[in-house]
Amino acid sequence: MTLTARPDAIGAASLLRRGLVVLAFLGIAGASAELAFTKHWTTIGMAVAWVDIAVCLVAGVILAIAAFPRAVRSRRAILMARWLSVVGLVLAVVGVVLHVWANLQAGPADPTLGATWATIPPLEQLWDAVTGTVGKAPSLAPGALAETSLILLLATVRHPALDARAA
Repeated sequence: MTLTARPDAIGAASLLRRGLVVLAFLGIAGASAELAFTKHWTTIGMAVAWVDIAVCLVAGVILAIAAFPRAVRSRRAILMARWLSVVGLVLAVVGVVLHVWANLQAGPADPTLGATWATIPPLEQLWDAVTGTVGKAPSLAPGALAETSLILLLATVRHPALDARAA
């Protein structure tokens, strides 16, 4: 008997959905640790990341509860998790933009590129800001929260509770 011939008690879609939720929780834990290690709470703008963590956490908990075999799978709860995931994605994109903007603003004061910053073409300045060549704000850090939000959003796709017959 092969793995594909074995009867599947859980179902591939349910197993993948559970795996996505676990990956999302790992992303939330990693982002939370990174924010805590870097003391990412000194300004009001930094609070956006913590709000994003909270939004992702609530969406993840909703989807984790819905993953239990005998859980009540409410259409409304899954739609709420979906919308929270979208809000988390928007907040993460705002974070990326704020980080890139901060790096662009730091360009003229950069010890290496500051003297020639005004002569660098704008597209190259943007590239330097995104990649962290200038500035201290890591643009990929909020990108990790965007990825977590997308994972949570994927966990709501074709969820059994969204089936028209279940409504």
